[in-house]
Amino acid sequence: MKKRVNHILVTGGAGYIGSHIVELLVKSKNKVIILDNLVTGYRKLINKKATFVNADIKNKSKLVRIIKKNKINSIIHLAAYLNVSEAEKNKKKYYLNNVLGTKNLIKACKNTDVKNIIFSSSCAVYGNVSGAVSEKKKPNPIGYYGLTKFKGEELLKKYQKKFNYNYGILRYFNVAGASHSGKIGEIETSHGHLIKNLAIEALQKSPQIKIFGNDYKTKDGTCVRDYIHVSDLADIHIKCLKYLNSRKKSFVLNCGYGKGYSVREIVNIFKKLRGNVMIEVLKKRPGDLDRIYSNTKKFKELIKWKPKHNSIKKIILSAIKWEKKLNN
Repeated sequence: MKKRVNHILVTGGAGYIGSHIVELLVKSKNKVIILDNLVTGYRKLINKKATFVNADIKNKSKLVRIIKKNKINSIIHLAAYLNVSEAEKNKKKYYLNNVLGTKNLIKACKNTDVKNIIFSSSCAVYGNVSGAVSEKKKPNPIGYYGLTKFKGEELLKKYQKKFNYNYGILRYFNVAGASHSGKIGEIETSHGHLIKNLAIEALQKSPQIKIFGNDYKTKDGTCVRDYIHVSDLADIHIKCLKYLNSRKKSFVLNCGYGKGYSVREIVNIFKKLRGNVMIEVLKKRPGDLDRIYSNTKKFKELIKWKPKHNSIKKIILSAIKWEKKLNN
C-alpha cells in the first residue's frame, strides 16, 4: 500500500523553531510548504527541499489560495511575534499578528482538506505559577504576549467543530540550542533569549552578561525557567502530527523537560565553559514570571516521547557552536 504523502503548511517556517521542524518533515518525505513574511524569519534558514511562499498571515485571501492550491491537509502554525517586553509596549502589533493572524489562518481552512492544526503556544499563558505546572492549570496570562497566545488557543477550540479539524496546542517552555546538522540555529537577537545572548558573548574577548532582576521570589533571586533543546521540540511536533493523524483527537501539551534552572545557574555553567565573565544586574523586564517549569507526565504518556538532548551544558555548547558558524 502506497504511503499517503502529507501536504504540510508551516507558517513561520523560516524562523528558528520552524526551520528545525521543516528539516525533520522533509527528511520523512512530506510535501512541505513554508509560509513566512521574513520579518523575523531568514532566507538562509529556508529549507531547499520545501516550497517557500513569501506571505503574511494577516492576508486571509492569500492564505485561502495557498491552502487550496497546495492541497494542504496539516498546518503547523508558528508565525508570531515573540518579544515579551515589546508586546507590552506595542499591543496593537501583537494583536493584529498573533490573534487576528491566527483567526485568518483558521478561517482560511473552511471547505479545505485541512484536518490537523498544531499551534505553537507558550507557557506564558499560565501566568505566575510556583514550580511545576500541568496542563490542568487554568491559564491566567499576566503579560500581553501570553494573552495573545491564549486567545490563539481559544480560537482553535472555538472553530474546531465548525471547520472539522483536530488540533494540538503545544505550550513551549524556553527553547534553546541549535541543530546537529549545523545548518540551522537562532539568528534573531531582539527576543532577549538568555542562551542566545550567552552564545553571542562567548565570542567576545571579555564576555558581559546582563541579568534582568535579582529580587524574584526564587532561591537566588533570578528567574527560574525550563529549557528545552530546539531539536527535541521539533521532534515533538513530528510525533504530535502522527498522533493527530492516527488518533484524530485534539490535545493540549506542555513542552519542557520538567526541570527548572535559574538565570544565575545558567550563567555559572557558562562561566565554567568560558572563564572571565562580567555580570551586570539590571531591573526586571515587564511581563517576566518568577518561576515556571513543566509537569511532563501527560506529555510522556500521550506521545511516548523521550528527550535526546536534555543536558543544559550541551544546549549551551550547541548554541555557541552555531554562533561561531554564523560569524565566520
